[in-house]
Amino acid sequence: MRYTGPKFKLCRREGVNLFWAPKYDVRKRRSLPGQHGWSMSRLSEYGKLLRNKQTLKRIYQMSEKQFKRFVTEIAAKYSKNKWVEYDNAVKITLERRLDAILYKSWLASTIIQARQMIVHGHFELNGVKHNVPSYLVKQWDVLQLRAKLKNSPLYAAENTTVKVPSYLKVNTSDKKVEVIDLPRVEEIEVPADVLKVVEFYARA
Repeated sequence: MRYTGPKFKLCRREGVNLFWAPKYDVRKRRSLPGQHGWSMSRLSEYGKLLRNKQTLKRIYQMSEKQFKRFVTEIAAKYSKNKWVEYDNAVKITLERRLDAILYKSWLASTIIQARQMIVHGHFELNGVKHNVPSYLVKQWDVLQLRAKLKNSPLYAAENTTVKVPSYLKVNTSDKKVEVIDLPRVEEIEVPADVLKVVEFYARA
């Protein structure tokens, strides 16, 4: 099951701002959650693998079952077919998710909000209403806000100060995102060692 509890608690557990929003800044409280949060013991090797896996899974707001499938099946197949290093294949596959694409276009302020927008059917994919955030985009896919929502206060602001990845073409006034290429590894930054994530499932 996907975690639905307090998001800040997750950030404190992993020691990083998982959702890139000011309210989840872990510098506010550096202790781990729980009664004994300040007693931070050194992690075992397995503990390091687990924490990296949990961090990456929680960034993309995925259930354990879904995340394991992404890493061990979908990314593994992409790595083999495209001759891409396994850890890079994991990054690319995760960034191809529709909610990640919407978030990286900056039409949503967090990946959590991006997921909600998609699930509630706010966007069309290639001209058809779409509500599956886990969909893996392909080159030349087009995501656009539905016409009836263009005057919604939720989409009124235009953020022109942020940098959009080179593989996306964003029209902020029309709320339209074109995938002109697949995500590029050099533009993907995550606060986790993805090789340790791969190793975690290899040891399981």
